[in-house]
Amino acid sequence: MAYKIAVVGATGAVGREILKILAERNFPVSEAFALASPRSAGQSVSFGENQVLKVRNLETFDFSGLDLALFSPGAAVSAIHAPRAAAQGCIVIDNTSQFRMDHDVPLVVPEVNPQALARFRKRRIIANPNCSTIQMVVALKPLHEIARIRRVVVSTYQSVSGAGKEGMDELFNQTKGSFVNDLPTVEQFTKPIAFNAIPHIDKFMEDGATKEEWKMSVETRKILDPDIQVIATCVRVPVFIGHAEAVHVEFESPITVAEARAALNKAPGVQLFDKREDAGYITPIDAAGEDEVFISRLRRDPTVPHGLAFWCVADNLRKGAALNAVQIAEELHRQGLLVRQAA
Repeated sequence: MAYKIAVVGATGAVGREILKILAERNFPVSEAFALASPRSAGQSVSFGENQVLKVRNLETFDFSGLDLALFSPGAAVSAIHAPRAAAQGCIVIDNTSQFRMDHDVPLVVPEVNPQALARFRKRRIIANPNCSTIQMVVALKPLHEIARIRRVVVSTYQSVSGAGKEGMDELFNQTKGSFVNDLPTVEQFTKPIAFNAIPHIDKFMEDGATKEEWKMSVETRKILDPDIQVIATCVRVPVFIGHAEAVHVEFESPITVAEARAALNKAPGVQLFDKREDAGYITPIDAAGEDEVFISRLRRDPTVPHGLAFWCVADNLRKGAALNAVQIAEELHRQGLLVRQAA
């Protein structure tokens, strides 16, 4: 069985990655449509090695007869067009923040909570979590199964690709300009990003946290366990692709490093690389282009009764966005929830 699908936001970094991954993983597609804003209509995007799709205007596109749409156009656009696509019978997997905390929209990471997909039917919308949340809950899930997690303290080191192509361009231009004494132009970030670290991602909230930090807290509880407490500090760093996280976990009961290592080694989507020697760990450069969530620096946290600390790295454009969305589609297909519409 093959499906008629659309990729919305097809000219953006995540949209292009979705098209690439759909082809790489041989997702069963009978016909594909690339959709974007009116100003992008008419452009061409690659779908696999041999197919090129002409970009169509999202605002006038009719989703009737399509089986699946993978959205990554920005929250304001998804707010308008994802419900429209769903009302026309199309299942929507949305990569924006628009629907994540809606109680009747499942928030899904297939390695963590595939059972949540059963709740998509009312709205016909499934939400893809925030990039930094995805990699963390993939790492936490196997640990939570053997010793329940009480609290997580996480500091993130997030690449500029999380801000899209424009963020990557700004890092490139500022880095290049620094060698010819050009003053940095600040547009996508609040301060110069080249050779810097900015503890500010998304808007500030009343309690002093940023929305990115709030997302990690509330999304982890929705996906994994409502009783887990999470405090995050999210930092933008001058890295093109790949998010890293320093994670400190407090458990309700004892857990040894050996037990954690064994659980992580068996966990789907996780690769443990922890040699406790020079270069015996994964960095964002190593993770770029890879599908797994990489764990290094696994060790005991002696500051709490039952604690572990680890370093977690993943490609934010792949597992943090496009790959997770495609894996949701694959899981829908596997569970028999993705039903082809009548022609």
